[in-house]
Amino acid sequence: MEMNIEKPVESPIETDKRKDPPVAQNLTRADQDRDVIKGGVSKDLRHDSAIKHVTGRAEYCDDIPEPVGTLHAYLGLSTRAHATLRDIDLDAVRAAPGVIGVLCAADIPGVNDVSPTGRDDEPIFATDKVEFWGQPMFAVIAETRDAARRAAQLARVGYDDLPPVLDVQAAQDAGSAYVTPPLTLRRGDAPRAMEKATHRIKGKLTVGGQDHLYLEGQIAFAIPGEDDDVVVHSSTQHPSEAQHMVAHALGVPSNAVTINVRRMGGGFGGKETQMNLFCAVAAVAAKKWNRPVKIRPDRDDDMSATGKRHDFVIDYEVGFDDDGVIQAVTGEFAARCGFSSDLSGPVTDRALFHADNAYYYPDVLLNSHPLKTNTVSNTAFRGFGGPQGVIAAERIIEEIAYHRGLDSLTVRKRNFYGDDGRDLTPYHQTVEDNIAPRIVQQLEEDADYQARRQAVLDWNAKGGTIRKGIALTPVKFGISFTATWYNQAGALLHIYSDGSIHLNHGGTEMGQGLNTKIAQVVADALQVDFDRIKITKTTTEKVPNTSATAASSGSDLNGMAALDAARQLRERLTAFAAEHWQTDVVNVRFIANAVQVGDETIPFADFIRAAYMARVHLSAAGFYKTPKIHWNRDTGKGRPFYYYAYGAACSEVSVDTLTGEYRVDRADILHDVGRSLNPVIDRGQIEGAFIQGMGWLTTEELWWDKQGQLRTHAPSTYKIPLASDRPRIFNVELATWSENREHTIKRSKAVGEPPFMLGISVFEALSHAVASVADYRICPRLDAPATPERVLMAIERLRG
Repeated sequence: MEMNIEKPVESPIETDKRKDPPVAQNLTRADQDRDVIKGGVSKDLRHDSAIKHVTGRAEYCDDIPEPVGTLHAYLGLSTRAHATLRDIDLDAVRAAPGVIGVLCAADIPGVNDVSPTGRDDEPIFATDKVEFWGQPMFAVIAETRDAARRAAQLARVGYDDLPPVLDVQAAQDAGSAYVTPPLTLRRGDAPRAMEKATHRIKGKLTVGGQDHLYLEGQIAFAIPGEDDDVVVHSSTQHPSEAQHMVAHALGVPSNAVTINVRRMGGGFGGKETQMNLFCAVAAVAAKKWNRPVKIRPDRDDDMSATGKRHDFVIDYEVGFDDDGVIQAVTGEFAARCGFSSDLSGPVTDRALFHADNAYYYPDVLLNSHPLKTNTVSNTAFRGFGGPQGVIAAERIIEEIAYHRGLDSLTVRKRNFYGDDGRDLTPYHQTVEDNIAPRIVQQLEEDADYQARRQAVLDWNAKGGTIRKGIALTPVKFGISFTATWYNQAGALLHIYSDGSIHLNHGGTEMGQGLNTKIAQVVADALQVDFDRIKITKTTTEKVPNTSATAASSGSDLNGMAALDAARQLRERLTAFAAEHWQTDVVNVRFIANAVQVGDETIPFADFIRAAYMARVHLSAAGFYKTPKIHWNRDTGKGRPFYYYAYGAACSEVSVDTLTGEYRVDRADILHDVGRSLNPVIDRGQIEGAFIQGMGWLTTEELWWDKQGQLRTHAPSTYKIPLASDRPRIFNVELATWSENREHTIKRSKAVGEPPFMLGISVFEALSHAVASVADYRICPRLDAPATPERVLMAIERLRG
């Protein structure tokens, strides 16, 4: 980041180092007038790299100057979804201009696998068979990227085709294997309760996947060192996993591999495990030819060869009484996982964890079905299975509302988690911090929901071509990694003798403002201006065994680790001050850019210089692990989440019933971030998450042809929301009264993933508009994404 460190007040420490440090040094008049630091916690502060982002000066992996002799790699991808490899003729590839060599599975000195689960089911290069269209079979290494890319197309591959299994229905019909063990969540006796229920509804919901479409694609740049050493610059959310995967591929210990990440141009989960392949290829090639190697696929190949959000087919049944109160729920959650396990286990687990959303199910039975298919292995995506669970809960509410002729918001309120007896989740965690009713009530009032809903009903009663819809939906999202061991973080904090501060932590910056927030935490703890702190790249050399920056836990974990490091330094410096100035520790206070010892005030830089001269250790390694959490997957019971984040959105839409086209007229959001670390950054996260969630459910459609080739493999065919698709009126507010009841960093709450599910309100509003053509008597049962074609077909179906 750009630094603007103020020059410290000149003191005898600087002018005559032979003398003992001074007893005290008065502040200048300007410093005396400033009694608060710049950029502390809970203050609006722009992203530390914001100016560099918009001016193009922010450096990404591809901007790193290439050393002399840098080579470039490109992947050779399969053109079959399922086939045995009869032979691969690479003679023309090797003879192509500029080609240095080719890497195949036999050239990998260690293990030909980058599976994050250790299941040995995700080869770097295919050997005997290929299992999805776009699977890497080899890599070309050439003097230029263009030469490598062109040469990769010259391979002659002999395939013996096998029948591909491409989607959930085909996998179920074929009795496909699971890529990872399924999960069951059970409380009470759902089948028995269902039999006794007053009313019962069965249904099916198909939910599409989603491509991450990060602005910066996958990339890795490996530089070989002496002995086994290699340094890899990569765009990854999980540096330690990349480190381990490269080490396994090379057959060397992890201490020989360094992974560096300054920033990513977006990740959204797509760079949690999917970068393993690119890091391994670059590193193996770099060590084989002892030259730097960079690999960066085209967007088309990136989209074809990397995983996406899991698409689900959800079969549900709900029993309920005359008032629409749920009595029992069962659900079968079948997911297209792709050819390998990747993160499908925890993703499908979390879908079940969030299949209740904010609602209490008295008796419940939920099963996951992580199915193997001949498609790219799906992976983490913002929400990590949670959105697929939440949308199932909202469909159940919608079914009940149309069946009983009720406003869906009324049904939601009647089924919220409540007090004792209505506060236990399907995984047996007690909901202790339920503020969903308050959030919804406030938004209902602020957005004038009741009057607007009546206006929508009145408009639709006229029977025109344009129909309107409105919906108010909540979200309750559990925060923590369900893999308990990932709930830990480290940080390294240095204070240099001039009073400047160097901050490093295990999280990665992907545009979400993590570095800014962590620096604010340190600034607040040491009572120094934000500009005094240098934010550095994430590197496995400084903080080992890092967890992925995922699960919305980046600020929670790394903020607490950085605070622990700052606490150690404060305690050390406080003890020094008490001893040096002959006073009690209670008389030592860190104030704005200074330290007060009794009645005397010393500028921070001078105080640090004095501590250095007294040989005080000015570096600390912080650590944090999330308390209270535990989870037993075998029994389906535990407390997998430290706390819940809540929110609600009210969306209004207009639909053209002749074409199925629609627009979002207005969206109002009230979201719970606890005591915000940085309100303006949190608002940006909420706005972006809502639009991305809206895109998942409306315009973003992944489509494979019958041969298994992804046809929506570029922005020309895959449609993310445009600026013109945003709500015409877009109001976003934070629940400023909320404060996390758990001891999180400054009582804040996670904000990365929870607001993604607020986009479901748009989906429900579209359904409401469609339902109007049949006088709201039938649930439209829209599938996602609700493209104009699907909306139109639903309208025609209801009219029929």
